[in-house]
Amino acid sequence: MRADPSSLAPERLLVFEVRGAVANFANAIRRVPGLELIDEEELEADEKDKSPEAYLLVPDVTALRNILSLWTRWISGQAIGEGFAPWRDVFATLRDIRVWGPADRVQEGDREILVHEIEFMGDDEILPIEVELVFRSSEDMAASNEQAVVNEIRAVGGTLVSQCRIPGIAYHALLANLPVAALRGITERSVGGLSGMDPVMHIRPQSIIAPVQVDDATRLQGGQGPLPSADQPILALLDGVPVSQHPLLRDRMNVDDQFDLESAAVVAERAHGTAMASLIVHGDRNTNEPPLARRIHCIPLLGAADQFPNDRLIVDLVYQAVVSMRRNDDPTAPSVVIVNLSLGNLRKPFHGRLSPWARLLDRLAHQYGILFCVSAGNHPSPFEISSVSTMAAYEATDQPDRARHTLSALSRLITSRRLLSPSETVNGITVGSANIDAVSAADRRSARGRVDPYHPMIITNPSSGLGPGFANGVKPDILMPGSREHLMMVASGTALAVRPSGPARPHGLKVAAPPREGGSNWEHYTSGTSAAAALASRTAHRIHDALEITYGQDFLSLPHHQRAALLKALLVHTASWPEDSAELIKSVLGPADPRQFVRQKDNIRRFLGYGVVSPEDAIYCASDRATFWAVGTLAQETRRSIAVPLPACMSGQSLPHSITATLAWFTPVHPGRQSYRSVKLSLLAGSDEIDEFRVQPSKTQPDLNQASKGTVFSRRWVGDKAPALTEDSEIELIIQREPDRGSKIDEQVPFGMAVSVAMPGVVEVYNQARARIAPPIAIPVR
Repeated sequence: MRADPSSLAPERLLVFEVRGAVANFANAIRRVPGLELIDEEELEADEKDKSPEAYLLVPDVTALRNILSLWTRWISGQAIGEGFAPWRDVFATLRDIRVWGPADRVQEGDREILVHEIEFMGDDEILPIEVELVFRSSEDMAASNEQAVVNEIRAVGGTLVSQCRIPGIAYHALLANLPVAALRGITERSVGGLSGMDPVMHIRPQSIIAPVQVDDATRLQGGQGPLPSADQPILALLDGVPVSQHPLLRDRMNVDDQFDLESAAVVAERAHGTAMASLIVHGDRNTNEPPLARRIHCIPLLGAADQFPNDRLIVDLVYQAVVSMRRNDDPTAPSVVIVNLSLGNLRKPFHGRLSPWARLLDRLAHQYGILFCVSAGNHPSPFEISSVSTMAAYEATDQPDRARHTLSALSRLITSRRLLSPSETVNGITVGSANIDAVSAADRRSARGRVDPYHPMIITNPSSGLGPGFANGVKPDILMPGSREHLMMVASGTALAVRPSGPARPHGLKVAAPPREGGSNWEHYTSGTSAAAALASRTAHRIHDALEITYGQDFLSLPHHQRAALLKALLVHTASWPEDSAELIKSVLGPADPRQFVRQKDNIRRFLGYGVVSPEDAIYCASDRATFWAVGTLAQETRRSIAVPLPACMSGQSLPHSITATLAWFTPVHPGRQSYRSVKLSLLAGSDEIDEFRVQPSKTQPDLNQASKGTVFSRRWVGDKAPALTEDSEIELIIQREPDRGSKIDEQVPFGMAVSVAMPGVVEVYNQARARIAPPIAIPVR
């Protein structure tokens, strides 16, 4: 039994529609003899999902009919017979049991999109759709099934556009053009045609991307900084076609147009790729940061109008792009360890089941040792603030009441403002948008007709996609600046309707712009999670630069997997919840009972993840803080002990102090295995040593169980009572590989870990910590 039907045979699938808490269903299932719960983590559905489902693969048609017969007898009030008592408890948790069919192949969200698309179209007009096939490991059976579906497509007047089959992620899909007459049958979930075919797993509208929001063009001002001194890129940008000859980007990137999209992309419309490249190379131009010292590698995935090309599946494009960079024969960018993906499928919000795109990123991250930085997705649609009737009243409301009104409105929309595929990736880092920018006070005062909902709090922007992630894990992982998003009025009356206003000079991130009248030296403003992900990728690159400068070849000679895992750990390491924002979320979403602290933290991490990253703390050391790092690999059921020195200067000081530890790894992923996240690592700290350091787990971080669901695990301990330390005091941290679920996985799993000890104001911390590390390393302190 699974919560995801991928890699299961639909002809032997029963769909269990769960009523109430999934935990109750899972407990009942465990008591049924002979029924195996494939991945218990998968079944830990988000409590906000009102219609969770689970899928039971039965050995044969006879077993399927027997279970359906038991269900029919139970719902009619008949006795189900001796030996079937455990099934009664299972049935009590269900709304229905049914055979896999058209309603599963054409899911409700996809059906609604298709209905809307064809509403005013004629029967002979054509619309593209994606048809995901039931994955068959046998090449002959896969080919036979594909041909049967292609024959049906042609029989109804459609055409096959392209196909993609990737065995490593159990993915086999077709892109087809269908006439509207055939699509009407699909939206009606007809048992005839495509929606009734056994080889078909899902039918979906073609993937699209939300256009990047840009506005308020200005002439380029300020210097462009030194050109790259190193040509070998370590970061790749998969995005739109950039304006590579823009003064800010010229000679700073390698563009590999392997899908021939540049010719279709009008230069004046190349906003997305240009903006993301500018943010990665220069950061927000309002901050005047130096540019990266290396070129970046760019592979365009967007063509005309900054959209996915209409003749390829996006999963296919991403797969080909990444493989081309790192393939064994003639790789195009062999040194890349960071990939920025500020793209998402607007039509595929995450509701518990991993998308093929996310499965692909997980597979490629583990296979090649790549850190994918992925945008959480944006929801710029209007929403109502029911507690306020007019924009004037809303603007006149003092903080924190205005923030409370806003958050209360958004809390009612949590299920409709989810992460967008592929940001549910397990091995990648998902980046949400924080209301941070570097706009001047003078420019900020010019934001007329637009209201800042949260200032001075630092919190998730109203349009940013919300968690949790797969298996109820922490998502988004981190927040990065996405501009201080403002709200504009849509309508007023009994309730105020507002929408995010988009970027502008008073609230935006300044980036390179496509050319317009008067030449190519233009900039404009952008915002959102795409921008936040680009800044996260830039921060990861700067962390790599700092490690390279400090350790030289010793760092560069580390395997890609270990370097990427370390960058992942260090990127998350400085993330923290702003206390006022966390308190606001807790007060609005509750629950009010302090004993429900796990649910309180669950609501906070939906918005904040692990928190807002401090890029400067991630890159530079400080005299009152020391950060240690370690990399390595773990075999089956082994552990590593890491001894972290505690500077003696902290002893006897009744000052705030802390220790933070972050562990990251890349798990093998196998759709259809007992556990999708095949390898789980844990981080253990000696309780006696923690007690001696006089610290306790911080209250402003995700709950321990929530934090252990992904492939990055970060914990912080804080205190203000004087520790009693000696010259040799240390804390032992244990990195442990838990037993593999199902069949054993022989391969070594790479990890990266970062640990920081800090006591603000005690300037000897860094030097004393460094003196106890052999050989000592001179790291710049700032």
